[in-house]
Amino acid sequence: MTHGLTIGELSDRTGLAVSAIRFYETHDIVKPLRNKGGHRRYGRPDIRRLSFVMAAQRLGFPLSEIADHLRALPDHKAPTKADWTRISKTFRTKIDARIAALEELRDKLDGCIGCGCLSLTACRLYNPGDAKAADGPGPRNLTRLSG
Repeated sequence: MTHGLTIGELSDRTGLAVSAIRFYETHDIVKPLRNKGGHRRYGRPDIRRLSFVMAAQRLGFPLSEIADHLRALPDHKAPTKADWTRISKTFRTKIDARIAALEELRDKLDGCIGCGCLSLTACRLYNPGDAKAADGPGPRNLTRLSG
């Protein structure tokens, strides 16, 4: 690949700082080739890789987990739909679990969550005398968040 995108062009297209792209390069998320002059050149598929990283990080996925999945993609060529589908299945399960936990938090936040604060009138009904403390630490009435 003697042509391809410069790091500045990739930065413009993704909205990431050049330093961020270099950071992601150190984690093998993008793997630029060098042109005859020794300058980095990125493929268009790197736009999607970086965009995926940005979206997954916004959802709270750790970079190490994201990078592990991206390492399974082919280097220096566009991943196929099947490649992305394979990654999607793993993330879909985790995203669905996070959605369920967020819905539970939304639905229970104005009531007793079993945390031991005993600050709401409902706490005396659902957690009298902080009885939920015997079940372990954290918000015991938020099952998806309290493990």
